[in-house]
Amino acid sequence: MSTFIALPAFNDNYIWLLVDEQRQQVAAVDPGDAKPVINWLGRHPEYSLSHILITHHHPDHVGGVNALKAGTDCKVWGPEAEAIPGRDRALNDGDTINLFGQTLEVIAVPGHTLGHIAYFCDNAGDPWLLSGDTLFAGGCGRLFEGTPEQMHHSLSRLAALPDNTRVYCAHEYTQANLRFARAVEPDNADIRVRLEVVDELRAAGRMTLPTDLALEKRTNPFLRFNCDAVTQAASDQGGVSVAPGVETFAAIRAWKDRF
Repeated sequence: MSTFIALPAFNDNYIWLLVDEQRQQVAAVDPGDAKPVINWLGRHPEYSLSHILITHHHPDHVGGVNALKAGTDCKVWGPEAEAIPGRDRALNDGDTINLFGQTLEVIAVPGHTLGHIAYFCDNAGDPWLLSGDTLFAGGCGRLFEGTPEQMHHSLSRLAALPDNTRVYCAHEYTQANLRFARAVEPDNADIRVRLEVVDELRAAGRMTLPTDLALEKRTNPFLRFNCDAVTQAASDQGGVSVAPGVETFAAIRAWKDRF
């Protein structure tokens, strides 16, 4: 079983390290900057970097790959549909990979980028998900390349995973996301309470991740596109009646872009 460690990078990125204490190996997820990983390895010389897992091609997720690969014997895994530097294994939807004795399922989640993938591990009742920039705590990624229909389908696939799935996303956007969620559903008590907790965490300089799918389904408007209150809010905001599902998702994504 792997331990997760968050390495802050840039202004709001997290590079997740999966640490296998038995093998004394680590895997880095979306290392946009090599320095945090190199610094951690320098403080823990008994560990070696064995793998890099990439979710998508944006520079803040792949910028450190070449430097890390040059200094180690690590293998780089990433989506086949995108140009990933140093990639050793190209991954597609439905592929399975073995990492530190755990089986990870590759899930195609286009929307933020066209080739974006996520990594899901069932892990014997303690499931977890590396969601990259598709699903955030309280939000979802911008549609830089994909369509609302693609992102709606991608988020629906992730929402179908077990409710106790821990979600490790790549950015500390929770506070801003929940402020938007409160605007969408001002009467949602779960959002109000969660935002109060997150405000306290951020005021203390603490991170808000990981999250879990059960909490996201109660508080994340981008997973609540079938809820009457969210559909009504999207209709009111746009001045046009929208249907639940993809129409509601598209409307609230456009609303968040200008929020």
